[in-house]
Amino acid sequence: MKDNQNSIVAVIPARYGSTRFPGKALVSIKGKPMIQWVYERTQRSRLISRVVVATDDERIVQVVTAFGGEVAMTSLSHKTGTDRIAEVVRQLDCDIVVNVQGDEPLIQPEMIDQAIQPLVDDVSIPMGTLCKKIERHDEAFDTNVVKVVFDINNFAMYFSRAPIPWDRDHWSGKKRLSEMALAGAMYKHIGLYVYRREFLLAYTSLPQTSHEASEKLEQLRALDNGHKIKVVVTSYESFGVDIPDDLSKILKHIEER
Repeated sequence: MKDNQNSIVAVIPARYGSTRFPGKALVSIKGKPMIQWVYERTQRSRLISRVVVATDDERIVQVVTAFGGEVAMTSLSHKTGTDRIAEVVRQLDCDIVVNVQGDEPLIQPEMIDQAIQPLVDDVSIPMGTLCKKIERHDEAFDTNVVKVVFDINNFAMYFSRAPIPWDRDHWSGKKRLSEMALAGAMYKHIGLYVYRREFLLAYTSLPQTSHEASEKLEQLRALDNGHKIKVVVTSYESFGVDIPDDLSKILKHIEER
């Protein structure tokens, strides 16, 4: 039911020079480049009316154009995907912007809609994101898995690479991670963001904060400046591609489906 014209736009940041996996946006998955998987699945969102790829490389421009997608060339100097999105959004007429990661080929359209809905329902919410309950012990203590704690109204209190909240009663005195059983609920952050357009432009103009620099998590800039982030708990899993070995996991999930 996409009757919102261009009020909700998804922008997919896709740079070519990934440190751990150069050119991953163009890697072939079942005969299609990864960026096409992300683009087509994003298009299936009920709420998004327009999808744009934001890139800094002509090779990505050519591939997206070839499969009929919309693409915008951006500066090479951006430090984050959010900054790249902001450059594109300055030229767009929209109310809400969705940041869909370009390395999530199995992103579920329902996940995108879940993240968007709170901003549709409540105009006072400037930013939203997703999380999922941690079920595996190794994820709780993996510094590459970002954790989030939120208040009773599902607004983020903090994001961290550390296992938060710390379960003092169950983990006190334990010397090995294997002894720290998961007793209470812990949630991992899924890096899909939704912003109001004007908030995004203002947010990306703010200087980096000490928490952001320490944790290497740019969403902490919003919290440090007193802005609220709505956190929606989803049951859907996130499957990102960070290194070449992750492709085998993606293929396995595709075959299982």
